[in-house]
Amino acid sequence: MQQRMAAEPEKYRKRKMMVEHPFGTIKRWMGQGYFLMRGLAKVGVEFSLSVLAYNIKRVITILGVGAMVQAVS
Repeated sequence: MQQRMAAEPEKYRKRKMMVEHPFGTIKRWMGQGYFLMRGLAKVGVEFSLSVLAYNIKRVITILGVGAMVQAVS
């Protein structure tokens, strides 16, 4: 891993910016520091709900409530 990162540091920086931010946001802003459920299936559902809430929050921030409701209906 170290060799791959050293060979192409720009790819690692880009991945870090694109992927790490949503996870950090979900953990800090949405109070998801750890999973409450146990078991892969239950944790998957819990994480899916957190991601859904994150995505809805982003849509509201970007488009506004009115545009989101119009797009859904």
